Amino acid sequence: MTLPKGLHIVVLMGGWANEREVSLMSGNGVADALEQRGYRVTRIDMDHDVAARIAEAKPDVVFNALHGVPGEDGTVQGMLDLMGIPYTHSGLATSVIAIDKELTKQALVPHGVPMPGGRIVRSADLYDGDPLPRPYVLKPVNEGSSVGVAIVTDDSNFGNPIARDAGGPWQEFETLLAEPYIRGRELTTAVLGDRALMVTELVPKSGFYDFDAKYTDGMTEHVCPAHIPDNIAELCREYALKAHRLLGCRGTSRSDFRWDDEQGEAGLFLLETNTQPGMTPLSLVPEQARQCGISYGELVEIVIADALTFFAKAGGGSPAP
Repeated sequence: MTLPKGLHIVVLMGGWANEREVSLMSGNGVADALEQRGYRVTRIDMDHDVAARIAEAKPDVVFNALHGVPGEDGTVQGMLDLMGIPYTHSGLATSVIAIDKELTKQALVPHGVPMPGGRIVRSADLYDGDPLPRPYVLKPVNEGSSVGVAIVTDDSNFGNPIARDAGGPWQEFETLLAEPYIRGRELTTAVLGDRALMVTELVPKSGFYDFDAKYTDGMTEHVCPAHIPDNIAELCREYALKAHRLLGCRGTSRSDFRWDDEQGEAGLFLLETNTQPGMTPLSLVPEQARQCGISYGELVEIVIADALTFFAKAGGGSPAP
């Protein structure tokens, strides 16, 4: 689909989530690329008057460059559905499910997508005892970019048992997901439209692939394509595309994996599928697209064209997902 050059696009970014600064980088990158390609662009930093500001702008389509709540959890999607305005990326139902790691497991595991086991725990209960044998991972149920993630080991700085004054990154969250720690390598695969792109291995210079490692230049090496066996790369692409389809993702998504290379295919686990992957200079989807011969500007146009095609087929409404 060729985009009309007179298209008016609102780029929605920022907001008040933990990933605000990342969203601003993504949104401004998208807006810059669109302006360079001759489109009319209105940049909106998400606030509580956002519906009025979008209505006043009267865009043809909204590029949703928000990360986290409320831009990735279905809230903004529902608002735009009610307003009857086309928007990029996944719809309301998909967003509600995919941001919740436990709901994602319920949607994917029965269909043959391997994910780690685990259980939901209250953060306050951690001080009474470990929810799983160590080592294990604690993460918020509905945050992205490794916000609030911690690895609890036998020699953990959090203490054994976990001390109330340990200062764990999970403390601002009431409910957590505890999962067994999977040793090995960090892999990720982007899906664009109905095509799984490549597999990137993420090699942090220290620690694990946390928020700082993701968004601080020089802290993580991106090996793209990953130096892994062909069968593992094919499985990553297969599982990422399967998750994209089962969850009902649109536009682009990115699935993150852990692979225990001592276990072969049995050691590969999908951790989560991101419906609003980053579009910053360090982001993985633009990097994989570039390796496939798709420039940043072309990537943005493809995502917008996908949204316009979907909404045109839907008659202007937005059925879930």
